[in-house]
Amino acid sequence: MNRSSVLTCTVLRAFCAGMLMVATTPAAESKLPKKYTETVTTKDGSKLTFDMALIPGGTFMMGSPAGEADRVAHEGPQHQVQLSPFYLCTTEITLEMFLAYYQETGTAKKEFAEEQAAQKAEAENAAGVNAITGPTPVYGDMTMGYSKKHPAIGMTWHNATTFCKWLSQKTGKRYRLPTEAEWEYAARAGTTSVFGVCDNADGLKDYAWYNGNANVEPHAVGTKKPNAWGLYDVQGNVREWVQDFYSPTAYEEAAKEKQTVNPTGPKDGKVHVARGGFHDSPAGELRCAARGFEEDWWRMNDPQIPKSRWWLPQIDSVGFRVACELPKDDKK
Repeated sequence: MNRSSVLTCTVLRAFCAGMLMVATTPAAESKLPKKYTETVTTKDGSKLTFDMALIPGGTFMMGSPAGEADRVAHEGPQHQVQLSPFYLCTTEITLEMFLAYYQETGTAKKEFAEEQAAQKAEAENAAGVNAITGPTPVYGDMTMGYSKKHPAIGMTWHNATTFCKWLSQKTGKRYRLPTEAEWEYAARAGTTSVFGVCDNADGLKDYAWYNGNANVEPHAVGTKKPNAWGLYDVQGNVREWVQDFYSPTAYEEAAKEKQTVNPTGPKDGKVHVARGGFHDSPAGELRCAARGFEEDWWRMNDPQIPKSRWWLPQIDSVGFRVACELPKDDKK
């Protein structure tokens, strides 16, 4: 293991044991790599890669103003949010990467009681990649006929977060889903425009797959233009799971604070938020402030009783991208 190169408390620290160690002062942030490529080596020796872009720390107004077209009440009131810097995958996680996770962690167990027992064992055993209990067999074809460079689709929020645990153990870094605030901040990319990449829906065609150009299906990731921070398909293609539970009054609660720092949403809830719209969404659902969340019909193709906690069978409109945390600097 290489020793970390300690420069100063405001300067970039080295990658150590596979984890990025940094201070989070402005001076240190300026030294961070603007981008890095993650490499995952699968059990069969294959090497899969994806790119992570630095999202700078900052403050923004989360939500939509009262006069924004297509606005929904749960997008307000607008409130100020402060975020620390973090890394975000430049694309949605692909089927190729998700299949590697599925093959390494999937279980043959189908019965609900057996699955629950396995999850209990996982909670009691925190040692190693093998401790992760992965998905039960998917009902139908996980790829739905799409290429390996298409976004991974049809997983529940629980499945997406389990992927993040697997990825963290494979790489030694702290991967997770972005928070809802981080997602919107990254989508806006330093702008106050309605769509982040443009103010008018006519400008979306160069950046997003939606009902104006997608032919009712997702497309391979990264085939449209990126936003100003190098992120592809933030608008459209597939909805993206984020960390937060959904609440229609979440912003009302947040607005009671003068400024919210690194918010993670409600402490509990029944369903989670999925942002960005998808390939058959109208332009209004691709606005940076637009909020989506799990709906009952997403599980309608699951014949199991009770419904699987892993899969949304034949739903090609839901995927995710991953964030990577920067460890907090030592208090001086």
